[in-house]
Formats: sequence, structure tokens, C-alpha cells
Amino acid sequence: MKKHFVWAGLIALTCGSAQADGGLYRWVDKSGKVHYGDAPAADAAKVEKKKFGAAPTTDANDLPYAARRAKQNFPVTLYIAENCGDPCKQARQFLNTRGIPFTENTLRTKEDLAAFKHLSGGESVPTLAVGKAWFKGFQAEQWGGALDTAGYPQTPSNQPQQPATPLTTKPEKTAIQH
Repeated sequence: MKKHFVWAGLIALTCGSAQADGGLYRWVDKSGKVHYGDAPAADAAKVEKKKFGAAPTTDANDLPYAARRAKQNFPVTLYIAENCGDPCKQARQFLNTRGIPFTENTLRTKEDLAAFKHLSGGESVPTLAVGKAWFKGFQAEQWGGALDTAGYPQTPSNQPQQPATPLTTKPEKTAIQH
């Protein structure tokens, strides 16, 4: 009985570490068919790990607690293409203005597009991934709502917060006459 628990624990640990990597792999099977997934098949003939764009530039230690927590639970990735134009610029500006830490992935090759389509279920850009949720086409209200729901602050961390205002005002002191 103990053997079963040990094997189950080892399998869970192995699967958990494979998922924690968060990579996307492209491989070719023995019949020449191309596959994409989070782990290549054991009999894969040609395996390559796909990378989209650069790593996020924001240091997690520089973020306020709410943004760090949201980034940990719901990482944000912006998918764009080089010929996207204004919609992609507006999407990037929206995220930067709001102070959202994100990774930007530029789809350049047919393989990039195929992997993106496999992940997102579509081909349109800009596309925003917030955790496991996908938002196609730049729509500030929709994207803002998704970021709010994920727990990202509504104001950038590099801008000073407005001073708090009291809920009630103190009555003015009046002179006491004797």
C-alpha cells in the first residue's frame, strides 16, 4: 500500500514540475506530424522549446503587494504582430499607463502563429492573456475589467496615490462664551 502512495507522490511531483516550467514545446512524431503542447511525447523525434518574446522587465520586488500577488496568480501576456499597427500600440500603451507588469510576445513566424492559435484558439492580435483567460482585440473596458478582477491595481505604482479624504469633517471650533 505504501508503494502506491510513493509512486503517486513521485508522479504528482514530476507532473507539477513539468507544469511549473510553463513552456510550450513543438515536436515531430515518427510519422512526421507536428504537435504542440506543454510536454513533448516520449517518442518525439524532434523537440524544440518555443519562446515568445523577452521576459518581463518589471522586477517583482518593485511592485506593490497587490500587483505582485496578481502577477503571481494571473500573469499578463500581450500577443502582437509586427504589422498590427495602432491597435497593438494602443494595447501596449494601455498596459503601460496602468502600470501592469506584462510579457509581450511578437508573433513572427508560421510556427509562432500555429503555437499561438493552439494556445488561444484564434489568430487575431492584439490578444491579452490574463492568467488562463484570453481577450481578443483591444477593448479597454473589457481588458480593464479583467485586470480589475485579477486584482491588479487601477493606478500605476510609480504614480503617487491621492491623499485619503476623511469620511466626515470635524465641526469648526467655536468660541465658548461665559
